[in-house]
Amino acid sequence: MSPEKRRTATGHRPNGRVVRSVCGALTGLALAVVPLSTAHAASAATSSPQGKGTRVGAWSPSMTTGGPSLANQTVRMVVHSSVAGSGARITLSNRYSSAALEVSAVDVAVQASGGEATRGTTRNVTFRQARTVTITAGEEAVSDVVPISVRAGENLLVSLYVPGMTGMSTWHSDAFDTTYIASGNHTGDDSAAAFGTRTTSWYYLAGLDVVSATARGTVVAFGDSITDGYHSSTGTYSRWPDFLGRRLGARPGPQKLSVVDAGIGGNRVLTDAPNLWQGVSALKRFGHDALGQAGVKDVILFEGINDIGNNAGPDGRPLTARDLIDGYRTLIAEAHAAHVDVIGATLMPDQGSGYYTPAAETIRRKVNQWIRTSGAFDGVIDFDRTMRDPAHPAALKPAYDCGDHLHPDDEGMKAMAAAIDLRLLRT
Repeated sequence: MSPEKRRTATGHRPNGRVVRSVCGALTGLALAVVPLSTAHAASAATSSPQGKGTRVGAWSPSMTTGGPSLANQTVRMVVHSSVAGSGARITLSNRYSSAALEVSAVDVAVQASGGEATRGTTRNVTFRQARTVTITAGEEAVSDVVPISVRAGENLLVSLYVPGMTGMSTWHSDAFDTTYIASGNHTGDDSAAAFGTRTTSWYYLAGLDVVSATARGTVVAFGDSITDGYHSSTGTYSRWPDFLGRRLGARPGPQKLSVVDAGIGGNRVLTDAPNLWQGVSALKRFGHDALGQAGVKDVILFEGINDIGNNAGPDGRPLTARDLIDGYRTLIAEAHAAHVDVIGATLMPDQGSGYYTPAAETIRRKVNQWIRTSGAFDGVIDFDRTMRDPAHPAALKPAYDCGDHLHPDDEGMKAMAAAIDLRLLRT
């Protein structure tokens, strides 16, 4: 038996870590402005004036271009933390904008309900001790430490005021949460009375990291719309990474890992999506969005169905299974060079959706077989077997289908998280 086959059969790497394939029976000072390639990495410090512990990512959506312009407005956004911690810092991103961004005021507070802050919890956010910050196009800003604590599953409100016309904003289009917008500067308001406009996107806000007394690292869920939470219920935190975070928190003993969601709807592994808000390719964003997260230890890589469904191969040619496999190998090598493990997830069935063709199904099955058997990943999660209809294996199980035959509903998201063997994650 070859070493590669032995690794697959035994379910262990030479270092003793479990890499079992899961079939799913259950269904001090921060940098003020830093280059885009190092902004998240700058958040990986393991000490803080707020106390000892490990700095981990608590929440961090991946950003794209194509957002609306803002002017003389306060944007109040909900941040749902996956882990308890203190010494919070936030990241503002102007990474995908073509003009400098001026932010005149930022604060953070504990959410009472909706856009209302809990009285007495509001804290000013500074950047090199200044209340205002200007972020050059293509860059990001990491705040100073904010003296606020958060519990796992608790929501914070981050409010930022932009005085001038921003131009096309750096944003995350599909938040599946509510954002509140007011005219003028209302960053210090506990009340939400002035916030008359509501959207379901995040603007410029790209991360929250904290010092955790118990967590030893961060798990990054990296993918497309299924990871982003498409069709999950707004404001209920029913994406599969949310359910995974709650599973990790419910284990006996203190929570050892945080979870951040780096999914973007419509995103592809090999090529940029034609719609601006669906983001640049995984090959281009992986180093920043996944490997740049504070305390990252593991990445769950679950992406490729948009490449297959759009027949989007490199250089404008039709896609082959080998193209997608080569893309995965590139991402795995990049992660391993950074001493980060990559857990591969098989691609779920989509018969009945607009993506399905017999040729596309052949590619999906070949890619899934490689994910399961190649030994290239540090572990495997078999979402395909968990989510497919036993009577029609090319289709989603009806109980988990949101109705478009491609995306799971809330129960399907929960089943995906339940299918993950937590022993695959490094604690």
